[in-house]
Amino acid sequence: MNIIREACVGSVEQAMIAEKRKADRVELCSRLDLDGLTPDRKIIERTMNLLSIPVKVMIRPKSGNFIYSKQDILKMESEIDFCKKIGVSEVVFGMLNENSEVDIELTSAIAKKAAPMDITFHKAIDRVNDIKHGLERLSNVKEITSILTSGGKDSALNGQDMIKDIIKQFASRFKIIAAGGITDENLNLVHSCIDSTEYHGKRIVGQL
Repeated sequence: MNIIREACVGSVEQAMIAEKRKADRVELCSRLDLDGLTPDRKIIERTMNLLSIPVKVMIRPKSGNFIYSKQDILKMESEIDFCKKIGVSEVVFGMLNENSEVDIELTSAIAKKAAPMDITFHKAIDRVNDIKHGLERLSNVKEITSILTSGGKDSALNGQDMIKDIIKQFASRFKIIAAGGITDENLNLVHSCIDSTEYHGKRIVGQL
């Protein structure tokens, strides 16, 4: 299969195991039990120094929803500056407003701050009222390169119809990364159903 396997990791050790098991890229987070928060700077730096595959870094200052205060935003901007300074190739974030829509103004501002790093808008997109409308709006933020999605469902398999629609409609604009319950054991099945080019999971190269 000519696909990208992105391992979601919560430590330097997990990142190293993922690379050893032929992951193509890692997404580095802390607190995977909370769906991923920004990792500690020392862990980011150490992972960057030890891995030869690309490292994406989660920029998410708090758990729960994806609505951020001014203080949260300042924290995110500071972490983005740090990532840029040490040569991180890509960051991952997502902002919504109180109406469960993409906060396009804030997303655009943070995306400009993150450039020229690549940017993935993460599974916050699965929480919006209308995923396709959200993606249409995001397509105007030129700095965003990838979308991480489960198609609005609890797993990629359950959201496969939406993910396939998203690929059909938006693959010429974004890299669509399918996520949600994808493991080394079901990846072939998921790929045969969805036919994306990129897949993401905590166990995509096995238990880390």
